[in-house]
Amino acid sequence: MLIKEYRICMPLTTEEYRVGQLYTISKHSHQESEKGEGVEVVKNEPHEDPVHGPGQFTEKRVHLSSKLPSWARAVTPRIFYITEKAWNYYPYTITADSHSLQCSFLPKFSIYIETKYEDNCGDSENIFHSDKILGDHEVSFLDIAFDEIPERYYRSLEDPRFFSSAKTGRGPLREGWRQHTKPIMCSYKLVSVKFEVWGLQTRVEQFVHKVIRDILLIGHRQAFAWVDEWCGMTMEEVRRYEQETQEATNELIGLVAPAISVSEVGQPTATHSAPASAPSTPLSDEAPEFLAPPKIRPRKKSAPETLMLPALRERTGAE
Repeated sequence: MLIKEYRICMPLTTEEYRVGQLYTISKHSHQESEKGEGVEVVKNEPHEDPVHGPGQFTEKRVHLSSKLPSWARAVTPRIFYITEKAWNYYPYTITADSHSLQCSFLPKFSIYIETKYEDNCGDSENIFHSDKILGDHEVSFLDIAFDEIPERYYRSLEDPRFFSSAKTGRGPLREGWRQHTKPIMCSYKLVSVKFEVWGLQTRVEQFVHKVIRDILLIGHRQAFAWVDEWCGMTMEEVRRYEQETQEATNELIGLVAPAISVSEVGQPTATHSAPASAPSTPLSDEAPEFLAPPKIRPRKKSAPETLMLPALRERTGAE
């Protein structure tokens, strides 16, 4: 098992990011989906934990069949997906446990992400106090403005070095922005990757961490770049947007949409305990290296900058 801690600062407050996170996950998942492929939402419902209190449980399937190379498609099931289960007790979340985020045909591969959000510049030490950590682990600061992301994911309108928010007046971000920007918050993420296959373990675990690093950077960049779209939304509004986007995404990838219930946590709906938490960023739209998409493939057309689902259209028209 390879464990690393990532710290990603944002020019937001933790309360602002609570809305921005939900909006970004929904919009990003919709943009990355197409017929037969994408992020299927199976469950999204309130959940009560005896330790962490009320939260939200989500279960998703990331369908990847057409993204596999030809040799992998020959030996894998026709329907290939990664299952992600998550529990969100914001500002503390967990995405997956040892049996929650797994490939449908790779039972020895799992990812566990524990997340905490705080209003600081990433200077809290030993924030997790986790008994899962054996010895020292690597801590990496990810800079949403100046760390590189894969070229195929780069969009100039989402570059924090050039983006300026009309609603908040924040941005663009300059060198050293973490030391002088207010407000500022940090996502602390403890990521454990386990692949129990002799001869491939180290290589695969290191590669998956690289993929996760890229996904974290992209997701946090988008949350800031889309701030004018979600800024001012209430939790009720963003939950409604989340539900409509999830239903549209399930329809887009050609699946029979389950009755998705998205609501703020009310009374406990489960009597058993679960690992605490939820997806702060879509965990991984890419498979490990040996499941990577072909290097030569037609590029998708760019997704629209703003999704105009019914609820969002009504809200935009009212402003």
